[in-house]
Amino acid sequence: DPGAGRLFDVDKRAAMKARLLCALAGVASLVALGRSPALGAARIVSPFAVVVAHGTADAHVSTRAVALIFRLKQTHWADGTRTQPVNLPASSALRRAFSQCILGEAPESMENYWREMYFHGVLPPHVVDSEQAVLLFVASTPGAIGYVSSCPKDAAIDVVFTVGDMPNCLRR
Repeated sequence: DPGAGRLFDVDKRAAMKARLLCALAGVASLVALGRSPALGAARIVSPFAVVVAHGTADAHVSTRAVALIFRLKQTHWADGTRTQPVNLPASSALRRAFSQCILGEAPESMENYWREMYFHGVLPPHVVDSEQAVLLFVASTPGAIGYVSSCPKDAAIDVVFTVGDMPNCLRR
């Protein structure tokens, strides 16, 4: 499909690490709820695709690099373009899945981090209300990076990697 975003080369170890972190986050969620992890913890976490504006990101973007970008510890891509991470609201189930899998923490656990960063003059990533808004932001903002629950079909957006079962995001 010529209108579909291309898939970057995936760092296989980073993708496996993300799946493991998601599974562990799912097990922790089940244990916290008093349920048995044998029920299939990995299914708790919603699948998602990490997306960037076409031609923006480095060829290999690891889960660690994405975490650094969303913590505003990595502020530029290799070509010098400023990174522009975009989040969904903290109450979003997809943001929770992304935060647990990529950042290793729930969104509310990041509040103290952002308070500390604020006193150093650093504001948290942009927050938009919907996945459609994430796609619009990423497509129209140089250096933008975000996450969505389905593989975008917009040629202006590239999929960096996916976490979970996303059969629509096969290599093109």
